[in-house]
Amino acid sequence: MKVKATESALKLIEDIKAQHGDQLLFHQSGGCCDGSAPMCYPKKEYLVGNSDIKLGEIGGLPFYMNDDQYEKWKHTDLTIDAVKGIGGMFSLDNGTGQRFLTKSNICLVVDNENKK
Repeated sequence: MKVKATESALKLIEDIKAQHGDQLLFHQSGGCCDGSAPMCYPKKEYLVGNSDIKLGEIGGLPFYMNDDQYEKWKHTDLTIDAVKGIGGMFSLDNGTGQRFLTKSNICLVVDNENKK
């Protein structure tokens, strides 16, 4: 699984960094209050747990997902985009007129053990 960001998302990340500083992180929401959306938080306000997996970085910020969700999504590559809309209630994209959006592509997984 890989995570990357579009130019629109990188621009929004830079705007958020300019306002809130660079001590931020992303966590892929699991679908409760704000649906399944990438959420941007100040590092000091979000406790990364033992069950969170770091998938990589976008815009120089770490991107995490819970291990249960990772098990379901591990065969996908994620692209984080920014589109017009209202961000998640607790995410720093809220109030910007844009929101982060996760797009996914299924990865090709080759099972070499069962090849003939």
